[in-house]
Amino acid sequence: MKAFQKHDRVRGGKLIDAPIPKADGDYVLCKVLATSICGTDVHIYNWDAWAQKRIKPPMIFGHEFSGEVIEVGPNVKNIKVGDRVSAETHIPCHNCKQCKNGKMHICKNLKILGVDTNGCFAEYVAVPEICCIKTDAKLPPEILSVLEPFGNAVHTVSRSNVKDKDVAIMGDGPIGLFAVIVAKAFGARRIFAVGAQDYRLKLMKKLNPDYIFDARKEDVTKEIMALTNGDGVDVTLEMSGSSAAIYTGIKSTTPGGTLTLFGIPSKPVEIDLAELIFKEIQITSIVGRHMFDTWIQVNELLNSGKVDLSPLITHTFPLAKMDDAMELLRPDNIQAGKIVLKP
Repeated sequence: MKAFQKHDRVRGGKLIDAPIPKADGDYVLCKVLATSICGTDVHIYNWDAWAQKRIKPPMIFGHEFSGEVIEVGPNVKNIKVGDRVSAETHIPCHNCKQCKNGKMHICKNLKILGVDTNGCFAEYVAVPEICCIKTDAKLPPEILSVLEPFGNAVHTVSRSNVKDKDVAIMGDGPIGLFAVIVAKAFGARRIFAVGAQDYRLKLMKKLNPDYIFDARKEDVTKEIMALTNGDGVDVTLEMSGSSAAIYTGIKSTTPGGTLTLFGIPSKPVEIDLAELIFKEIQITSIVGRHMFDTWIQVNELLNSGKVDLSPLITHTFPLAKMDDAMELLRPDNIQAGKIVLKP
């Protein structure tokens, strides 16, 4: 099969001929119909400091996909050949304290598809049955390929009790943009969306939040406080990992409000805990998707017609054009939303 491999400890990657993986044990083999590029994949491709510490080349990367099951292992019980699936990319061990108490998404021995194991930037990928999420074959593969990051937004918003609340969303990356869609579907009263990239701010405008701020040009805290009569928002969803956005979130959240942290800072962040304590802000941290409540919510949202993810899928490339796709995602000049690859 054709696959895109992180071939060496340098920037970039290489299209290779690789063996088709086997469906052994409780694994299923999927023909990849569409796969999308995540920020994690950009880190791996660019070979930044995080990737250098975590990734062990050579390996096939990529973890967001939709596919058709073409073979199942002898221990597979509920997935069958012909099923259309997306993947929960957290591979749990089943044996640790977290796994045994309904928290497989934070498994102590967690592995991640396309990070710790060969991934889906390929014509075929093998994944454990437990990670296969059945999807509606009537939905386009492109949409189904972005359900994993969409699930991140669903998990973040659902844990934050946004219904009838003023909600600030910090970050215009794909998951921040998905969070705008989800917060609207979950009944947020007003949405204050904050970004810092020209292309993504234009995408954000298409989603119709109540207010949009460019963090490079505006005093976001001042604007939010003015629009909320000095109270601040009830909920802040920090989706960027930017230290400046975290500080803004603390200052613009009302006393007794909620600050939900999803974005991963690139380095330690120094914060004034006294400010948090005296405001009695409730802090929640989020990673991935809850296995499997989040996926039930994802499918319910898609089937309800309350969400339309298509505006955020801005480009489609063949897998062989990975370099061209990554050029649109250069951190200093982003020119895309979600990019879908077709093997």
